[in-house]
Amino acid sequence: MGAVSYLNTKPLLYGIERSTIMNDMELVIDYPSRIADMLLKDEIDMGLVPVAVIPKMSRWYINGDVCIGSNGPVASVCLFSESPVEKIERVLLDYQSRTSVALAKVLLKDYWKVSPELVPGGKDYREFIKGTTAGVVIGDRALEQRRDSPFIYDLGEAWKNFTGLPFVFAAWVSNKPLDPIFIERFNIANKAGLQQIDAVVKENPYSAFDLHDYFTRYLNYQLDPAKRKGLEKFLQYLQVNVNV
Repeated sequence: MGAVSYLNTKPLLYGIERSTIMNDMELVIDYPSRIADMLLKDEIDMGLVPVAVIPKMSRWYINGDVCIGSNGPVASVCLFSESPVEKIERVLLDYQSRTSVALAKVLLKDYWKVSPELVPGGKDYREFIKGTTAGVVIGDRALEQRRDSPFIYDLGEAWKNFTGLPFVFAAWVSNKPLDPIFIERFNIANKAGLQQIDAVVKENPYSAFDLHDYFTRYLNYQLDPAKRKGLEKFLQYLQVNVNV
């Protein structure tokens, strides 16, 4: 199993790592696009992966009813800038997530209706977010960037305004059918962590953002029918926009 190293997975991992399910699996932690690559290469059986990897898979299965999602602002997936969006000339793209980059491209083109130059960001690209150069930043680094950039365009909020639907950033996706009994136990372990948010916050001291708010007000972990509809719509955009 592959999971993401960001704070947004901490409630899920809290439950998983304290469950007997750990006796039946090996857990690998890395950043999102790396976990996605591992799934594509069949190096792992299932991963909490950016959903933009799904169209690249010959077979894919979404397991359980837990995800990394939002029903409005998500706080940790944003377009940051010193200029308003209509004046942005260049956007540096976060190398750590396919989904957030694809979502940003969809929103720039179809929601904000602007066409800045899109450039892959290197490991230190945040220092170049200045003037008319903006940047898509995700995860913990986005929570930190919120203190530095005067213009913050939350991609979860923009998607909700654009489509009226919630958004799924990552889900537990496998490249083959997995044992239903294992998946049921795994799903229960995920949910156990979500019932202990106070303990998760205590275990992960963080000064850049209120983690209790982040886990309860911004992130929405339930993969419900509305989120599945939002995911379906996003995947349709990926099919139409082959360059995304």
